[in-house]
Amino acid sequence: MNKTEFINQIAESADISKKAAGDALQGFMLAVEETVKKGDKLSLIGFGTFSASDRAARTCRNPQTGKEMKIPAKKVVKFKVGSKLAEAVK
Repeated sequence: MNKTEFINQIAESADISKKAAGDALQGFMLAVEETVKKGDKLSLIGFGTFSASDRAARTCRNPQTGKEMKIPAKKVVKFKVGSKLAEAVK
């Protein structure tokens, strides 16, 4: 499913216009981004939790050349699935 199909499904499920569904989705994505960027967690009970985590720097090997490469440390976004969503997917 792509973003347009997702917006269409939201609009149909909530009985709202596609524009309103698109605006709501954009607002949700912005709220998740801002919350995680600040280092906070966003918990949606039953659905899941969005959070940020630090990934340490590491050394790996280029499989084509065999040369060692250094990968710098960075922040990554994590999503932990909630129990209700996990159960629905079974």
